[in-house]
Amino acid sequence: MEIEFIEKTWPELEEFIKSNALIILPVAQVEEHGPHLPLGCDTYIGTEIGKLISIELNKEIPTLLMPTVWAGYSPKKMLKWPGTMRIRTKVIGDYVHDIIASLCEMGFKKIVVIDSHGQHRGLLEVAIREIADEYNTYCALTNPVTLFAEKFSEIRKSAIGGTTHACEYETSLLMAFGYKIDMSKATDEDILNFKSEYYTADACGNKKYFISTWGLQESKSGIYGAPLKSSKETGEILIKEIVTNYTKLCKEYYKIKTF
Repeated sequence: MEIEFIEKTWPELEEFIKSNALIILPVAQVEEHGPHLPLGCDTYIGTEIGKLISIELNKEIPTLLMPTVWAGYSPKKMLKWPGTMRIRTKVIGDYVHDIIASLCEMGFKKIVVIDSHGQHRGLLEVAIREIADEYNTYCALTNPVTLFAEKFSEIRKSAIGGTTHACEYETSLLMAFGYKIDMSKATDEDILNFKSEYYTADACGNKKYFISTWGLQESKSGIYGAPLKSSKETGEILIKEIVTNYTKLCKEYYKIKTF
């Protein structure tokens, strides 16, 4: 079964609505990812994950994959290197809200958002709370990192501080997905100067409060982490973990009855 929402005709879409289809919506970004990774890193990750889990879910649940939201918010410090989109935060929240609102008005009730960019969580939480109030539709906001963090901690080659941006896990995932990467231009820039009982500057590390990692260390190349520790094998393990956990999560969410 074809999974792409935009490839359907409206009569076909009506059938998916009648069957209470699950919608997968990746929300990502285009931004610099060091000299070795493409600008579309976050968008590629969100899109590829969306494809894989939609195909897997469609074996049991009618599922449609939305086009990835590719432009979002990133901090001003990233403008040191060309390629980063900087959409205003209010615009991002309203834009995602209106996409979901359109789906709700069509009749879709089960919507999973894949947040594959590190700057959007708060904005997306507000948007889906508003959707719940307005349409009585309760979306699931998810992040791939939380679904592979435990496995990654077992296999990672970098120390804590080695995986934040253009790092070991992002580089490994793109390797496994088959994207063009120039590792001859990669360098390690672990965030090592800030660790405490309550916070570590690592995507899979301990965080009891939020502070932007872009204020903790000056990056020389647009990298925060250790891409030189990356491997295709690590990426393949993470992809398998992501698909397994996302499939379980989506099936659980699909069964939840809301009032």
